[in-house]
Amino acid sequence: MAQWEATRAAALARAEAFAPKMGAAYAARRNYDIGLDADTVSALSPWVRRRLISERELIETAMAGHGSDAAKFVSEVLWRGYFKGWLEQRPEIWERYVAGLGAAREAVARDRELAQRLAAAVEGRTGIDCFDAWIVELRAQGWLHNHARMWFASIWIFTLRLPWQLGADLFLRELVDGDAASNTLSWRWVAGLHTRGKHYLARAENIRRYTEGRFDPHGLDEDAESLAFDGDAPLTPPAPGDAMPTGRYALVIHADDSGFDALDLAPPARVIGVTAHGLDGASAAARGFAEGAVADAAARAGAIYGCPVELVADWPAPGDLPLVAPWLTVGPLRDSLPDGYPLAQLRNPYDAALWPLATAGFFKVKSRAAGALAPLGVVIPEL
Repeated sequence: MAQWEATRAAALARAEAFAPKMGAAYAARRNYDIGLDADTVSALSPWVRRRLISERELIETAMAGHGSDAAKFVSEVLWRGYFKGWLEQRPEIWERYVAGLGAAREAVARDRELAQRLAAAVEGRTGIDCFDAWIVELRAQGWLHNHARMWFASIWIFTLRLPWQLGADLFLRELVDGDAASNTLSWRWVAGLHTRGKHYLARAENIRRYTEGRFDPHGLDEDAESLAFDGDAPLTPPAPGDAMPTGRYALVIHADDSGFDALDLAPPARVIGVTAHGLDGASAAARGFAEGAVADAAARAGAIYGCPVELVADWPAPGDLPLVAPWLTVGPLRDSLPDGYPLAQLRNPYDAALWPLATAGFFKVKSRAAGALAPLGVVIPEL
């Protein structure tokens, strides 16, 4: 699966292929990183990230095939909504990350020793077998198993003593499923910044066990303290979606959420696909998948609504038609939107149900998700 086909058809095919393993098999094997083709996890994240397939569809597929045995799979799907909603209500955390990334780059520019350690890490020359292999895999596949991402981030922060923002930036640029919320908050969680004082330490025995002996790392710091907490951020309830304009309009499909089909839309006069990724320096794989997702969704929308389709590289100049789009979440693509740009953004009903629950830890989302999703007709097991 080194080549990721950025189409809804590919997403549906992958979901169908993995559906038999969304129950007990997933719960038993999801932590094992024994290769991308081993099917211990669904590897659907690139398609879900761009919403070529939705979280709701994955939950419904898992429940249809496994019922309550799908609880662990459903819980992991809900984590994505939790992270999205958490960051959406605390945009300052994203702003801190961007500022911290700039400061880290400046530190590298003036500190030769730090620059050398960073180069060894990103070039896979650390001498830590698993870490060096994951760098190669990240660049070759544009993807890493979630457990490997945690180990990688922990080694980066606590063993290699590199700024976490530089590692998060590396992931965001290389991963075909790179997502501002999941990526930023996962790195903060590993560092002990998301849940204050609770950090994640990569341990050699854990890596040996869950890679089934693929790696035997040495030299890991297994006793490091969490990073110093950087303070709470103000909580701002998520803004409601914008009002749908009356009359003719243009539907704008973008890489942050191409899931126009989850919205209750009247047929647009035309469809505009914005292929901008919002992140300078993104890898060819990440950029290509984002652009492909937009092109696929725009073509499907044009066919469904029977209207002309146009693909553009950046936000189109406002014209005679109001512009309507799925909601832009906190992150680089939203940052690229010009101030005052006249774009009506519509909230996906799934997000509208879950995001308000993401005010603290994941437990609140997990424990209340069934009630929140029930009005949408989504049934989930007790979690």
